[in-house]
Amino acid sequence: MDIKEIQNLIRFVAKSGAHEVKLEMEDIKITIKTAADNVLPESQTIVQHLPAMPAASPATTAPVAVVETETPAPTPEAVSASADTDPNVITVKSPIIGTFYRKASPDKPAFVEVGTDVKQGDVLCVIEAMKLFNEIESEISGKIVKILVDDASPVEFDQPLFLIDPS
Repeated sequence: MDIKEIQNLIRFVAKSGAHEVKLEMEDIKITIKTAADNVLPESQTIVQHLPAMPAASPATTAPVAVVETETPAPTPEAVSASADTDPNVITVKSPIIGTFYRKASPDKPAFVEVGTDVKQGDVLCVIEAMKLFNEIESEISGKIVKILVDDASPVEFDQPLFLIDPS
């Protein structure tokens, strides 16, 4: 089971209204718990038992930059207000809980900047969850209008990350 399938499972459970789902397969055990309406999820646990790997790949062990910025994180009201002002803007949301990074490593440039034209499948950022760096790809083509999260900030499931103008 790859990360995309796990992300889709989390989305499905969130939309279904189920309070807890457990899935056990040969090498993986996943438990997703959600809380009642208007309450934050208590926990989401993913435990994967894999055979021992000979060596870690560079993609999973790459150091990540921590950059301090002076811009405060937007409030949910500000995010919805900015999205409401332009109906053509699409909001890209976090598919998982973790730490948001704009770069693959400290010596690399940011994946995208405001004004960058992106195509479907382009990497927008990485989110670290349980020592795994998950590339978040654009599901649409367009131009980055706004980056809503500071580098090295924690993000929640379904939190807005980017605003993209598909026109």
